[in-house]
Amino acid sequence: MNAATDSRDRPLHDLRISVTDRCNFRCPYCMPVEIFGEHYEFMKRPDLLTFEEIERLARLFVELGVEKIRITGGEPLLRHQLPKLIERLALLEGLRDLTLTTNGFLLEKHAQDLRDAGLQRITVSLDSHDEAVFQQMNGRKFEMAPVLAGIRAAEAVGLTPIKLNCVVQRGVNEGSILGLAKMWKGSAHIVRFIEFMDVGTLNHWELGRVVTSREVVERIDAEFPLEPVGPSYRGEVASRWRYKDGSGEIGVISSVSQPFCGSCTRARLTLDGSLVTCLFATGGIDLRGPMRDGASDSELREQIAGVWKVRADRYSEERSANTDLDGHVKPRAKIEMYHIGG
Repeated sequence: MNAATDSRDRPLHDLRISVTDRCNFRCPYCMPVEIFGEHYEFMKRPDLLTFEEIERLARLFVELGVEKIRITGGEPLLRHQLPKLIERLALLEGLRDLTLTTNGFLLEKHAQDLRDAGLQRITVSLDSHDEAVFQQMNGRKFEMAPVLAGIRAAEAVGLTPIKLNCVVQRGVNEGSILGLAKMWKGSAHIVRFIEFMDVGTLNHWELGRVVTSREVVERIDAEFPLEPVGPSYRGEVASRWRYKDGSGEIGVISSVSQPFCGSCTRARLTLDGSLVTCLFATGGIDLRGPMRDGASDSELREQIAGVWKVRADRYSEERSANTDLDGHVKPRAKIEMYHIGG
């Protein structure tokens, strides 16, 4: 079967699957603690897709051209018996890349089981090298040591190359840019600096809080000379830069300053079974309902392909036109990041 393409000739290549809305961190740009307190009610288990349902839908996506699946959350390691889902997905014929994004706090305990189940790579969110800033940004004052132990464990079992994601916010952690680069330079790990984005409606985004990728590269290049590297594949979200001395590389993700909507090949499956075609979408198309009502594989496949065929999302390209002189974006409803995994 030929890969599905959308109205802008973008193929369906990547699928991000959220498996839980729960998280042990309370990062202000995703799940601010003042909203997600101790009494916040997360989604009930019967409303979540089962592993069998996730496997079935993932297989249909692969038949439509998906070659890469990333497991996300919330914090995916909080989903009970997650390695059993990894085992199922790893057996999908045609899937070339199976990876997972985590905050790393529980990774040391689970790294071996994930690798044994068939997970290939891992990405860890790490917003600072500085202990005080790290604790501030995770919203729970959790120490960094368990995350670093998780990264070491993942490396030891072969979940490599490891990517380390840092969301950079002016006035919060831009002072960590060079420190993180120094911390991992010379290792096989790739730090990726992500421009602060207006995902969801809860993170008080404004343009003045964005540290652009250009500034990130200039700061690092001044200390450790860099040179650009070409993309690994069509639709790769990060622009790659390597150290001229051969001691590794970094990545920058420039959704605000240099939108890459034109090459976006990613679909998202929410924890309750909605197909979402853009990180900044206002909603999704329900697949769980038809599936539980007895829809055949052919019917579900046609529904997925039909949604993708008419996809015309380009929110990041439109953002600037909807941003006022004070750096605020015109309000609109959007799915929150913890439901679609970023």
